[in-house]
Amino acid sequence: MERPAAHDELQRRVQGFLDTTGLDYEVMPCDPDLADTALFCEHYGIPLERSANTILVASKRPRGRYALCVVLATGRLDVNRAVCRELDVKKASFASADETVEVTGMMIGGVTPLAIPADLPILVDAAVMEPDWIVLGGGDRSSKIRISPGIFRRIEPARVVDGLAVAVQP
Repeated sequence: MERPAAHDELQRRVQGFLDTTGLDYEVMPCDPDLADTALFCEHYGIPLERSANTILVASKRPRGRYALCVVLATGRLDVNRAVCRELDVKKASFASADETVEVTGMMIGGVTPLAIPADLPILVDAAVMEPDWIVLGGGDRSSKIRISPGIFRRIEPARVVDGLAVAVQP
């Protein structure tokens, strides 16, 4: 099956950005059926505390504001308080799968903060910055990227937010 040109362009943008950062990174192939965090971590032996989920949040009141939120798999995004506060909205929720594709050009399970529209804010939970390496989506469900969380110091408009996520009890 031939990949669409948009997919190839996205992969070129991700690779091009990574190459400009000066950071060591590894592109990890991933079975698309195992791209969801829990399955990926279990199958590939990646600790949950090293896996960072990238989640699109959409405002409901008022409509039309978005933020890409990055949280460790061991945390739960605090949409009702922290994200609403950061977006300056009264109500927000996780974007649907269709909305995620429309806004980011990527499917859930592969969304990466490395190749998104420049006007989309990126909110990074402070806990993401603690490990020496993390795994992020690669832009599609067939790849992940292992990299230093220092990558977020090189991404405009990324902002680290204390308390963006709440730790989940094991």
